Amino acid sequence: MAETENRITRRDFIRGTTCATLALAMGIGLEAQEKEKPLKLTKVMLVRDEKVFDKEGRIDPMVIQKMMDDAVTVLFDKKKPVEAWKTIIKPKDIVGIKSNAWGSLPTPDALEQTLKRGILDAGVDEKNISIDDRGVLGNKVFQKATALINARPLRTHAWSGVGSLLKNYIMFVPSPSDYHGNTCADLAAIWKLPIVKDKTRLNVLVMLEPLFHGVGRHHFDKKYTWKYHGLLVGTDPVAVDAVGLHIFKAKRLEYFGEDRPMTPPPHHIAFADTKHHLGTSDLEKIELVKLGWKEGILI
Repeated sequence: MAETENRITRRDFIRGTTCATLALAMGIGLEAQEKEKPLKLTKVMLVRDEKVFDKEGRIDPMVIQKMMDDAVTVLFDKKKPVEAWKTIIKPKDIVGIKSNAWGSLPTPDALEQTLKRGILDAGVDEKNISIDDRGVLGNKVFQKATALINARPLRTHAWSGVGSLLKNYIMFVPSPSDYHGNTCADLAAIWKLPIVKDKTRLNVLVMLEPLFHGVGRHHFDKKYTWKYHGLLVGTDPVAVDAVGLHIFKAKRLEYFGEDRPMTPPPHHIAFADTKHHLGTSDLEKIELVKLGWKEGILI
């Protein structure tokens, strides 16, 4: 996986332009130049802050706000958060924030409100914004939505191995069990349905306090959570999920002292890439940009 926090300077640009001119003068064709171009990587932001939890273990809304501000400004290469939001959201958009309401580890309210604030700052009327999970099929805003924001915590899942960004859209189908076959291998197919196809502008995988191990359907156990203090943010849900899964496995290795297989295997992330061509799951094709706290980063 590539990691970078660098920017292209004016000197780099001039150097590249000069080399291209010389190449043409020497008779080197465009095809040869094309082959030498570096692979375009999918950018994923990892932002962490050791102060995101207060002394009582509650999430600090101001810190979450700063984490998201930092993530979107770097992700979209803007100076101000509002400029970043205006890159992906237009004033006339109707926006659904697809949250997750699983009782033991829901999408934090502080994050939901931060996302809503970004959409409002982009000029969207509040009546055209809704936050929902299990009620999306009956939600008028989601039915008319022109843009979606996808946000949920990463956790183990009894049917899909992990509950991930890809899994979060299963509530957009009338019968979720139709997608449980082969341990939810084809979750990416949901992303091609008209209600969601090409509408997702931003994905936020919540890594504040992930659940990294569980047994059975009702498997929440507080001892298998850990305060990672992080958010993974990107436009490609497959890439974000792939990075999250990598961190997840690193934590399991650290905790158990061995590479213990996950049951069931979370292969829906790889299949989203190799079978459904929704995004990239290959870590070598992902540019991971790390912001903030580095202790215990596991990647």
